[in-house]
Amino acid sequence: MFVDSHCHIDFPDLAARLPELLDNMRANQVSHALCISVTLEDFPRVLALAEQHPNLYASVGVHPDYEEGEEPTLERLLELSAHPRVVGTGETGLDYYRLNGRSIADMEWQRERFRTHIRAARQTGKPLIIHTRSSADDTLRVMREENAREAGGVMHCFTETWDVAKQALDEGFHISFSGIVTFKSAADLQETARKVPLDRMLIETDSPYLAPVPYRGKTNEPAWVRHVGEFIANLRGIPVEQLAAQTTDNFFKLFKHIDREAHV
Repeated sequence: MFVDSHCHIDFPDLAARLPELLDNMRANQVSHALCISVTLEDFPRVLALAEQHPNLYASVGVHPDYEEGEEPTLERLLELSAHPRVVGTGETGLDYYRLNGRSIADMEWQRERFRTHIRAARQTGKPLIIHTRSSADDTLRVMREENAREAGGVMHCFTETWDVAKQALDEGFHISFSGIVTFKSAADLQETARKVPLDRMLIETDSPYLAPVPYRGKTNEPAWVRHVGEFIANLRGIPVEQLAAQTTDNFFKLFKHIDREAHV
């Protein structure tokens, strides 16, 4: 069995096809999926999916790209994290890709938001789901300053260097690979996927984005995490069953509030 450790199936283009998506998961031996929050305004629909389907779970958090909407306070994150179907904190982190004329110094609001999420995760014991783009040094620095290793978590949709991966691993974090690893242009990332210890690896789709080969350019969905797993297994020269079993075990050990047997 495979697990999709990060998806956004509450987004309208996937939510409208939910019965089909669940059928496709079963057909591709994908037992569970973690649906990730990106704003507090949209969190209720993420939670609703988790409440209605035994093999879907939710996280709570606000993505660093979202400047509008409710700003997550520690108290608010703790309140929403108390729900038993919420198993992770995030998606959170730093993203300096679109500065829009601002300097990195101007992004202190992102760093403060990230700190708030880390503090919430440490209190709840619900691991961090970290996004980092064009901001690896600051992401790692804030993680260390806030003792993120106490909460643990995953560097999701990883696209950074092996050096960054090694530093995150040293902080006790997992590394998650998306469909990007299957792209021909991703030779450096593929080398990182060869090096990450198998017992610290997760796989994901980040649906509806980043569909893996052979579906690149199409709307992604949780069933296609299988192709990410198959690609990495081939890359490492190991049976796909071994890759599937280990990444699935890793998922349930990290997100320990999930009932492994609750799938359809």
